Amino acid sequence: MTRAAEQGLRVSKPWGETARYDFAVEQGGRFVRVQVKSTMFVDRGGYSCSVRGSRGPYHGNDFEFLAVYVIPEDVWYIIPAQKCRGQGSVALYPRLKRSKYGQYKEAWAPATRRRPGGED
Repeated sequence: MTRAAEQGLRVSKPWGETARYDFAVEQGGRFVRVQVKSTMFVDRGGYSCSVRGSRGPYHGNDFEFLAVYVIPEDVWYIIPAQKCRGQGSVALYPRLKRSKYGQYKEAWAPATRRRPGGED
């Protein structure tokens, strides 16, 4: 989560392996939980990334944001959890100007200023 720290976010890792998220980030006294995934799987001109846990697609409120690193492109997507809950995967197209998750490409600021499910 070096990139998050470079954006001025404080990154914390939960102690042990029992939390249902990978990291928490803090800025200005507000913490949000982040699930981290990565991909290099090319699929139909983009990249496919699995967004499931050991028991299948994510449901509930275990984290507020999904951070997906597309390794070959060296780009991050910071996706609000409600946009990917219940899905087995997300398709990311870093080179397309308009794509379903394009607005979340390198979108670090919303992770600390927007309430999940709310508006800016």
